[in-house]
Amino acid sequence: MNSQPSTPDEVFVQLLSQNEPLIRSYLRNLLPSYQDVDQVMPDVALVAWRKFSQLEDHDAFARWACVIARYEVMSYRRSKARDRLVLDPDVVARLADEAEEEMPLRRRQMNALEHCLAKLPPQRRDLVLACYSPEKSMRDIAAEINRSENSLYQLLRRIRVDLQECMEKNLSQESLS
Repeated sequence: MNSQPSTPDEVFVQLLSQNEPLIRSYLRNLLPSYQDVDQVMPDVALVAWRKFSQLEDHDAFARWACVIARYEVMSYRRSKARDRLVLDPDVVARLADEAEEEMPLRRRQMNALEHCLAKLPPQRRDLVLACYSPEKSMRDIAAEINRSENSLYQLLRRIRVDLQECMEKNLSQESLS
């Protein structure tokens, strides 16, 4: 079912789902942990949904959502101000600027990763995705495939090297085009 979205809500959901990895990557540059990203991302999505009618150029969704994310990070940091590990707002602003500049590169890297993951044999691709899924521990995955944890880590390391080489080749070919 590849029908075009027909309502503004459907367009929003489609744009958010397409750009969520990029937005999360941007947030990760501004926040100290993945747990913080998980705390802030729903707020970003909610504010973006509320303000979506103000966005005129849907092609600019990722950049627009990252501006929202920047403000949500600042709000989140203010709420956490009692914590000892809070960065100065100027540092957060500088990190946000740098992360915004890196967005085109991150998008190309994510596209290259998707391309390279698709080239993996299905069993290896499923293994990589399982290892990065929060639902199972490495111990559980190792038991499922009848391997020791150590051998699973070694296999995963080899797959990562293959993915890295594939991505570098893909990105260098892209830059030559």
